[in-house]
Amino acid sequence: MIVEQIMKTNVATLQPHQTIAEAMQLLKQHRIRHLPIVDDEQHVVGIVTDRDIRDVSPSIFHACEHLEDFEKPVSTIMKTDVITGHPLDFVEEIAALFYEHRISCLPITKDGKLVGIITETDLLYTLVQLTGAHQPGSQIEVKVPNLSGMLSEVTAVFAKRNVNIASVLVYPDKDERYKILVFRIQTMNPIQVIADLKNAGYTVLWPNLPGVSS
Repeated sequence: MIVEQIMKTNVATLQPHQTIAEAMQLLKQHRIRHLPIVDDEQHVVGIVTDRDIRDVSPSIFHACEHLEDFEKPVSTIMKTDVITGHPLDFVEEIAALFYEHRISCLPITKDGKLVGIITETDLLYTLVQLTGAHQPGSQIEVKVPNLSGMLSEVTAVFAKRNVNIASVLVYPDKDERYKILVFRIQTMNPIQVIADLKNAGYTVLWPNLPGVSS
């Protein structure tokens, strides 16, 4: 999956000379937490977040003091070391950027111009879709030797039961000789499939149902 498929293209923006008060209004109006700052050519020159606004806002006990500060330009509070992405970047690469740089949004640019934005909420929603967790079904975790061809062998067990697989995730076990296969299958009663997997010699980590043959 590439960024272009999940990014928001209707992006609220401001220019550096516009005021902090205008930034507050836009964040509230659009119910967003991130505001890219662009120049006349739509080049990203900075970003302002709701946290930046809170940091310069007076406490509720001094709400009427220093109101003139809100008329200062957003250039006085914006972050200028902005990391950007491209519409053809892979979503997993973008997720790695979020984790590595501890950011919560990423402006997306093409030919140097802003064309979209991705937030951590967009990534979480995409993860839910990719795993099929938003659809009815069952999850099965199987521990297998870390050998080529294991995924094909395990999925053959599902095929014999005509069980449709909604998603598959693979992650390493603590013991590097093994890996964990996580299946989301489109059935609410996985007991027969679990029994088939165990009868075929596979270790089913989840669900660990009592009464199902080992």
